Amino acid sequence: MPACRLAACLAAALAAAAATPALAQERRNVFDDPFLQVSSALPGCPVPRPPGYTPEEVRQEEHVRAQHGTSCYNSGRCRLPNSYLYDKEIIPRVRQFLQRDGRFGDTSVWVLGQRRIVTLMGCVKTPEQAAQMEQAAQQVDDVMGVVNELMVGTGGRPKYEVENP
Repeated sequence: MPACRLAACLAAALAAAAATPALAQERRNVFDDPFLQVSSALPGCPVPRPPGYTPEEVRQEEHVRAQHGTSCYNSGRCRLPNSYLYDKEIIPRVRQFLQRDGRFGDTSVWVLGQRRIVTLMGCVKTPEQAAQMEQAAQQVDDVMGVVNELMVGTGGRPKYEVENP
């Protein structure tokens, strides 16, 4: 008889656990992707969500990163054995270059580095300024490409995921 009660209790506990919505998985920057703010002159600019991955996303991303990271070296385009190894050095130089350029002090912009690709996120004053910033970031040594997710002004929907939607 006690075994039946134990089984019934376990079944009830499992049913309750299954009915409870799963807690949101914590996102962590386990790959240590560099993410820096370049400027902060436009109040109200949607703040990009910092890089982060759930445990499931990490499992999916590991293989892709290993393949993409080493293909650069294997093809002879990279001197380092993994293209992600460049990012921690590239992103601070991109920030420095954009800050010293003189054309972008009236923006609110963040930069993210992954695999020698720089992603620009945030707000600029004009479409021309967005294009100029993209071109400037492309000039930094070791940058393979630039993804421009900048928005003009602070209204509207950004192309990037925001920190607190």
